[in-house]
Amino acid sequence: MSDTVTETNDTTTTTTTTVVNERTDILEMLAKHRHFLRFTTRDLTDEQAGLRTTASVLCLGGLIKHVTAVEQGWAEFIVKGRAAMPDFTKMTEADFAARADQFRMLPGETLAGVLDAYAEVANSTDDLVWSLTDLGVTQELPEAPWFQAERHWSARRVLLHIIAETAQHAGHADIIRESLDGQKTMG
Repeated sequence: MSDTVTETNDTTTTTTTTVVNERTDILEMLAKHRHFLRFTTRDLTDEQAGLRTTASVLCLGGLIKHVTAVEQGWAEFIVKGRAAMPDFTKMTEADFAARADQFRMLPGETLAGVLDAYAEVANSTDDLVWSLTDLGVTQELPEAPWFQAERHWSARRVLLHIIAETAQHAGHADIIRESLDGQKTMG
């Protein structure tokens, strides 16, 4: 697929690569924050990846699981629209309990397994970005209390949301890791 747009007028032909550059920028920024998130787990055991080191319920393995689920869900939303997501206004206690399991390491889960699942979703999202014919295509948002004023998001907006979510949780992971053993992602 070529993302190069060629514009021709009477005297010149100008080739622009705006779409390629936009996709490259999105994927490079996402890769950067994915790296920071993954890097916080370096040299940890499965037990350490499951430890809560702050007042929150978050642990490093759980953060990776959560970001994996979020990225996968939003990537599916780009393709399938609201059918890819639940109606958040109708979630049950069981639904919320299952969602809470994203934030912790469950018995039998390993850090390597969690990281492998994240890498698989990341590769799938990257492939999706390159396969989309238009980053401006929109989908109707699912029902959720936090989407009251908004009705549609473009693929571009979804990808920016995935970047923001990944960056936010990379920061959380850095705090958890520093509380665990003094190691930092940066600095």
